[in-house]
Amino acid sequence: MKTSKRLKIMAVCVWMVINLCGCKFGDAKVVVSSDFTDNEVFKIREEICTLPQARVILTNYQNMYATVYDIDLWKHDFKEHDLETYVKDLTISRLAQIMAMDYLAQEKEISLTEEEKSKIKKATEEYYKSLNHAEKEYMQVKQSDIEKLYTRYGLANKLYTFLTQGVDGEVSDEEARVMEAQQIFVTDKKKAKEVAEQLKAGNDFLTVANLYNEATETDVFFGKNDVSEEVAKKAFALENNHLSGKIKTDKGYYFIKCINHYDQEKTDANKSVILENRRKEAFDDVYQEFLTGLSSEFNEKTWEKVTIEINEEVKTDSFFQVYEKYCKW
Repeated sequence: MKTSKRLKIMAVCVWMVINLCGCKFGDAKVVVSSDFTDNEVFKIREEICTLPQARVILTNYQNMYATVYDIDLWKHDFKEHDLETYVKDLTISRLAQIMAMDYLAQEKEISLTEEEKSKIKKATEEYYKSLNHAEKEYMQVKQSDIEKLYTRYGLANKLYTFLTQGVDGEVSDEEARVMEAQQIFVTDKKKAKEVAEQLKAGNDFLTVANLYNEATETDVFFGKNDVSEEVAKKAFALENNHLSGKIKTDKGYYFIKCINHYDQEKTDANKSVILENRRKEAFDDVYQEFLTGLSSEFNEKTWEKVTIEINEEVKTDSFFQVYEKYCKW
């Protein structure tokens, strides 16, 4: 129920809202192949993603994730999944999806206009010009690689817009409503009874929460889709400063105190989230079916050799920002 913290990476990638599938190439059939040069990472049909192209995206993700909330994530222990593996997988997943989407765009007879191509050239020139010598060497990249990437992203986003243009854009205040509240959560039935008795006796909610709450946070914001149906039904019927009483769920027992039953700013933001989820569903209906018959080949040997190096001269992280500046369609 707690509100999730958003990494700064999401702020610059907000234009690409399509969620990635769990494996590297979605539902497409993947063949690990040795029929590659050392400069090629993967192939979808006849289209090849080169190592420099992959390094551009990898390096931008690397620097975007480098420090979040003043924490050096590269030194943080992620236990089962280290950050380098995560960022490498994210890079391949993103690029594979973009290339697959471009084939679907061709199938739908969607192409870039001359004006859009001109904007991509301007974006390419600005981003490539921003790179210093060390960055170009690290990524082994040429200007033509940047233009190829921006062209792929541009066509993919045009496809996404095309497939989601019929989605209902109206989201009501009530559907998107976000409330501010305080919560107490316990898993034990006996403890739930004790909490209920103390609250009924008029004891301060925060004081009781400090004694019993098993959730990581007491102060929370949430929408109807962020909580269980049982909690939503009771919580969203509350007025300010009212208590819910005991709410039984599959996970345990909740007690909710409503602080603000309608947070305007967060409700407006939630409308965008709901609308984007609708768009994703419309997109997935077509895209997932298309992936079923799409075969891919992956140069695992070459990609395994790629490592993320921390270099003070390699700080580029503006690839997506430059794209958004010129190519919002």
